[in-house]
Order: sequence, then structure tokens, then C-alpha cells
Amino acid sequence: MEKHSFDAVIFDLDGVITHTAVLHVESWKEAFDGYLKIREVRNKEEFREFTHKGDYLPFVDGKPRYQGVKSFLESRGITLPFGDPTDAADKETVCGIGNRKNEKFVELLEQKGAEVFQSSVDFIKELKNRGIKIGVASSSKNCKTILNSVGIEDLFQTRVDGVVSVELGLKGKPEGDIFITAAENLGVSPARSVVVEDASSGVMAGRNGGFGLVLGIAREGNKEDLFENGADIVVSDLADINIDWIESWFKKRPHELFESWEKVNDHIDLNGEIICDTEGIGINKKYLVKVRDVFLSDKKPVIFLDYDGTLTPIVDKPDLATISESMKETLKLLCQNYTVSIVSGRGRADVENLVGLEGIFYAGNHGFDIKGPEFSMIQPQAEKAIPLIQKVTQYSKEKFSDIEGLLVEEKKFSVAVHYRLVDEDKYLEGIKQEVEKIVDQEEGLRLMYGKKVFEILPKIDWNKGKAISWIMQVLNLSFEDNSIVYIGDDTTDEDAFRAIRTRACGILVSESMTSSAADFYVKTPYEVQKLFELILK
Repeated sequence: MEKHSFDAVIFDLDGVITHTAVLHVESWKEAFDGYLKIREVRNKEEFREFTHKGDYLPFVDGKPRYQGVKSFLESRGITLPFGDPTDAADKETVCGIGNRKNEKFVELLEQKGAEVFQSSVDFIKELKNRGIKIGVASSSKNCKTILNSVGIEDLFQTRVDGVVSVELGLKGKPEGDIFITAAENLGVSPARSVVVEDASSGVMAGRNGGFGLVLGIAREGNKEDLFENGADIVVSDLADINIDWIESWFKKRPHELFESWEKVNDHIDLNGEIICDTEGIGINKKYLVKVRDVFLSDKKPVIFLDYDGTLTPIVDKPDLATISESMKETLKLLCQNYTVSIVSGRGRADVENLVGLEGIFYAGNHGFDIKGPEFSMIQPQAEKAIPLIQKVTQYSKEKFSDIEGLLVEEKKFSVAVHYRLVDEDKYLEGIKQEVEKIVDQEEGLRLMYGKKVFEILPKIDWNKGKAISWIMQVLNLSFEDNSIVYIGDDTTDEDAFRAIRTRACGILVSESMTSSAADFYVKTPYEVQKLFELILK
């Protein structure tokens, strides 16, 4: 089997694979215009027709049906009871109007049928021939019907649609639930997967889900809107992209930060090659910035920081990683001038004690445990997993007790197996096989490969990127009003880099040039401190 740098591509349906958007627009228009005319007569309200550009694209496109109804009505200052999904099509509720739309859509589908974008079908077949897994994720409850009508259902190894979303209680776009569920069904990670979308809510869902590449298709002339909401690249049609280009994207390298302080980068470095916008492929211009502008713009910077390897060098044992007095004083000044949060793989109480600064947020255990001045949160699913983690911790301590230099670190919500001081030639392969066996045998666990460490965590859709989003929400921070920066050095920090990418700035700490979802890199914690001093001037 051919080896790739990515494992799966998950496609939206309407507007990406099938040309059914026109049927949706027509059925939405009939449902909404019919209702607005009733209000014109009954409530003496001025009738303004439902339009494709002014209403469908911003309020309805890509969203679950009832969410789309609610969003459009709110845009017109109309509030209706939600009702029940079983409501009749003539009932004056959100569900009633949504059901009216669906009846019309099914009618139009039977009359006119759906058409496929042949370039999309050809691309899917090429991906499958190359061993890439394929999924479809759609808000539509008619997804299966549409796929069957055009004879392509067998192209997909998983389907997560509006029906499945209701069954599983998944949140609709712009949350990433349906894409994440599709990735889980395919047995792949979002980090090594691609989302293909044509709607702004869809690319935002791909971004929020932490996917390795969010590819927008601008069939509606909405290229800038797709970029604004999180697309990494945008094409007019899938004929414009190829598998080799995507391969190179997953090997993309960040730029050296201090070289980029005042110089605008006019290229993306893919696998060591300087590539500008390729014909047909537009790259999000938010990648092409001066680092200086991130901190000195009109937006107020908000800084999220890892601890080990970022504020302090990586050491042989975790308990030796103490922050220097110089770094602590610089960090203290930074906290006085900016909103700062620490997001660490360490236990929350541990990292809070090591940093020793009050009045800031600390997120420990990769974000499972968060505490701030006025808000705190323990991820509910992670809390339920504590007994399982305790069991695995005890087993690991007993299993590896005879290996000299190996350290099993118990962290309440996870267990870390450190092998930095181990004779790797003699023991590493055996340690790796054993931790993989533990994860395979215990349902509900996942394994992360870090710097000289294997970490066993609950298999939960939660990571450092999710923790950042939670902190931003409780502090009422937004990507629109703030310059969000995340600095980290390890595998788990890539989750944060992917979640904020195109909307914020990721900075990797790494002594060697490496592929990363970060935008820039510095080599050492000393250079992190140098950056702090530079922005405090």
C-alpha cells in the first residue's frame, strides 16, 4: 500500500459532490417567501423576498435545516417557537417551516433529479485508488437519498448526515462534530485528514475540528468568505487540485520568526519548496504576515503558552523542569500587559505551582483541567475516565518496573511513560509495543507520541485547541477582536496550531526545521523570552 502524509478526505455533499444547491435554494425560497407573505397580510409587515446572495449564503447554507430556519428568521427580527420535528408543514414553528422546505426539496429532487460534479467524482475515485479513505459529512437529512439517486453511495466508507447527527446528538456546523465523527468512523485522526467544503459554516467546522487541511470550493464566488472563516486554500473546482499538492501541504514548514518580524512572507514553504499561489489554488493570505503586526496591530494580543520546552528547556525528569528567575520576571511583565494563559500537558496544580503567577488561566492535562481567576472546568468525560487511568497507571508501573531509567508519571487524567533515560536500543521497541497493547485492549483510550514520551489519555474529542476555545469563550475573546498567539513545542501543541490556524498565530519551539501546523518557529525557550522582551519594549 502506498504511504501518504494524510489518511482521509471527508467531503461535504451539496455544492461539493452534487449540484443540488439550486434545489435547496428554490425550496428554501418557496418556504420562506410563503411564510413572509402570510406575515405581510396578517401582521402588515413589508414583504422582502428571500434571496440567494443576501439570505441563503450567510444564514442558511451548510447549516442543519432547523438551525438554518432559526438563523434566517432572526436576521429578519422574527422569533418563533422551535416546535417539534414532527410538526406539520403548515405549523408556525421553526420545525414547521423547516419541514415545509424539506417537502418541497424532496418534490424537486424527484422532478429534476440531482447532478454530480464529475471532477469531484473523478477526484474521489483517484483518492480511493491511491489508498486514501473517503467519507461524506453533510447537514442534509436527504444525503443518502441524494447519493443513491446519482449512484455514488458506494464511493464512501462512512456517511455522517443529518439523520446520523440526530441519532448521535451531534452539534451542527460550525461545530466540527460531523467531520470528527466521520474521521472516527474511518479510524483516522483529524490531524491527518482533509475537509472539503463550499460553505462558510463548513470550513469553520473543519477549522474548529482541528483538521490538517481545510479546502474550500468557491462555486458561489465566495472565495474571500471561505478564507475569512477558516479555509487554508480555496479552489474553484476540484479539477484544480491534485493529490501530490495535498501531500506537500502536510509537510509544510513554519517560517523563522525573527527573520519574519518585519518582513512580509510572500510564499508558503511546502516540503522545502517555495510555492506561491498555484494556478487555480488560492492560499489564505493570513499566512503571509509580518510577526510584528501580530503584536502591534489594533487588536489586543492574547497569548497562550505551553510550559515544558517553551518556558523551560526539556530536561531528563519532569520534576527538574523549573522556570528560570529571568524567564519568570519576563513572564510576569507579560501578564501585566497582556492576557496570558498557560496550556500544558502537566497536571494543572503542578504547572500552576511551577509558574507561580496569580490571576491567569492554567489549563493542565492537555486542557482536561482548567482553572482561572473566576472560572474553572474539569472536562466531564475526562473526569469519568479517572478510574480507568488509575488502573492503567498501576499496570504500567508494575509492567515497566524493571526497566532502568523509565519513568511512569501519573497525571490524574492521563499517564505518561517517559523513556528519555532508557537504553532505547535495548528497550524502546518493547515499551512501544506494550503501551500500544494497553490502548488496544482498553476501550476509551488513545495514545500520543511526544518527545521521548508515550502518553495514554481518554479517547475524547478534547485537546489543547479545545481548551483555548473554552478559555476564549469564558473571557469573551474573539479571533475578530484579538490577536491570538499560541506558543508550544510538542506533538500535542499541533492540536492548538491546527485549531487556530488562519485565524491566529502559532509559534513552534524547535531546534530543528520540521513540518508543523504552526506559522513561525523559534529554536529555544531563550528565544521565546527574547520574543517577550521584544514585544514589551
